[in-house]
Amino acid sequence: MNRRIYLDKQHREAYRALAATAAQVRAAAADAGLDRRLMELVNLRISQLNGCAYCLDLHTRQALEAGEEPRRLAVLPAWRDTEVFSDTERAALALAEAVTDLPPRAEREEAFTGLRAGLTDDQFSVISWAAVTMNAFNRVSIVSGHPVRADKPAR
Repeated sequence: MNRRIYLDKQHREAYRALAATAAQVRAAAADAGLDRRLMELVNLRISQLNGCAYCLDLHTRQALEAGEEPRRLAVLPAWRDTEVFSDTERAALALAEAVTDLPPRAEREEAFTGLRAGLTDDQFSVISWAAVTMNAFNRVSIVSGHPVRADKPAR
C-alpha cells in the first residue's frame, strides 16, 4: 500500500478550479503588462523555494519556450547577486519570495511596502496571485509525488 494518490486525479474538479484560477492570473498578468517570461521566472523561483521537481521541470521548459535565456535560468537562485534582471523582474521575484516564505509580520509589511514602489497595484496583485497559485500547484505535485521522467531518446 505504498501507492501514491494523485490529488489532481482523485478530485479532478478541485484541480480544474485551481487550473482555472491560474488561467485568470495569466490573463491578468498580460493585462498588467507582465509578460510570460517574467511569469515563468516567478513560477520557477517559487518552485525552487518549495523544492518541487515536477514544477521545476515544467516551468523551465515553458520559460525556454517563452524565450528566456538559459544563463538567466542558471543564476535565478542567486538573482539578487546578479545584474541580469530588470527592476520589475527583481521586484516580482522579491514579492514572490515574500509571499512564498511569509516572513514575520513586521518584515513582511516592510518588504511589501518597499515592493509597492516597484510595481503597479495591478502588478503587485497579479504577482501575489501567481505566488499563491504556484505554491498551491507545488503542494499538489509534491504531495502527489508527480514524477519527472527521463526523456525517451528519439528513434
